[in-house]
Amino acid sequence: MDGEYLAKMEDVLCLYSQPVQVDRARLCFDERPCQLLDDVVAPLLVKPGRAAKEDNEYVRQGTAVVLLAYDLDRGIRYTQTRKQRTKADYAQFMHQIVTTYYADVDYIDLVQDNLNTHKYGSFYEHLLVAEARSLSRKLVFHYTPKHGSWLNVAEIEFSALARQCLHRRIGSLDELARQVELWTNERNEQAVRVHWSFTVVTAETKLKRWYEQVNPANKPDSCNN
Repeated sequence: MDGEYLAKMEDVLCLYSQPVQVDRARLCFDERPCQLLDDVVAPLLVKPGRAAKEDNEYVRQGTAVVLLAYDLDRGIRYTQTRKQRTKADYAQFMHQIVTTYYADVDYIDLVQDNLNTHKYGSFYEHLLVAEARSLSRKLVFHYTPKHGSWLNVAEIEFSALARQCLHRRIGSLDELARQVELWTNERNEQAVRVHWSFTVVTAETKLKRWYEQVNPANKPDSCNN
């Protein structure tokens, strides 16, 4: 815990507390690696009212990655499933989301972690210069602090995805993509929204000890002297 952690935490919390703006969007982005596991023995058909059973043996079929962006203002999530998470995957995902759904928005505040692929440079390395320049000028990055993934609303969405979709064995990239798309569409159709209530004021109260550790001058005794 240091001053950089608190600064990035407050930056994200301030963004969450802002009112909706017509010409500005707010997105939370993250990625989740998934292990592809296939059955050795084909599972038996499940009778109505009975829980599905899996054989103990399975075959590893590699890994994949789910990319997810959640719109704080619209309550909509966008997902893609890819083989890996490279600079190219990040740039292509952002380009598709922004050009498809946010072409008329002036700016997009993007909350994400500080992974080495989550940089403006990724756009210039893997998109045409005009596309890279457009994304770089429209997207305003807000990085969560190291070990601060709890601040990213996209993590809440991934928690739901893990419980509702990824808890079962999925043996191929195509099947994973199909399942994730079904989950995304259903959640959007149900208009499931994330309601964030933790603010800077709450942080200063709940995390008082952190503020005092970072700067002892924040201790009450120090302020009274």
